[in-house]
This record gives sequence, structure tokens and C-alpha cells, in this order.
Amino acid sequence: MTTVQTIVKNASGLHARPASDFVVKAKAFQSAVTIRDADRPAGTAVNAKSIVRLLSLGIVKGTRVEIAADGPDEREAVDALVALIDSGFGEA
Repeated sequence: MTTVQTIVKNASGLHARPASDFVVKAKAFQSAVTIRDADRPAGTAVNAKSIVRLLSLGIVKGTRVEIAADGPDEREAVDALVALIDSGFGEA
């Protein structure tokens, strides 16, 4: 299992469009991928390939998230999703 934490930088957080981009990217990998709000002590990890689950987290700018993947391409999956979040989803 590979796990990395990062901070959401874009002003609107993971609202509909960025969440959709995130889910599309996550689905490109074979590994099981989860995301959780690392700022909540008891934050539950949700399936990163489900837009409904992702939106249910209510992730806003400044939220520290933890992305984890388990499977044959786990490192690539985590690296790509962290890079997407770190890019700010192309938002100004």
C-alpha cells in the first residue's frame, strides 16, 4: 500500500468539476484507491473512484487529504492524483 498526504490548493476545493477530474484519473488505475480528510481524526477513507463518495467529504481549500492505493500500479496512482491536486486543477 502506498499513502501520501497533500493539501488542496484550489480556491473551490473538490467541488463538482475537480472531483470529476479526480475520479476520472483514479479510474485510470487498476489499484484500489481511497481518499480521506486527514484533518479529521476519525476521517473515513472513501472510494476515490466514486464521485458521490468524494463529494460527501466536503473537501475545501486548505484541507489536508490522504490518498492511498493498493494494487499493481499503486505508486503511479498516488503520484498522479497528488500531482493533480497539487496542480490546483487548472484553477486560478
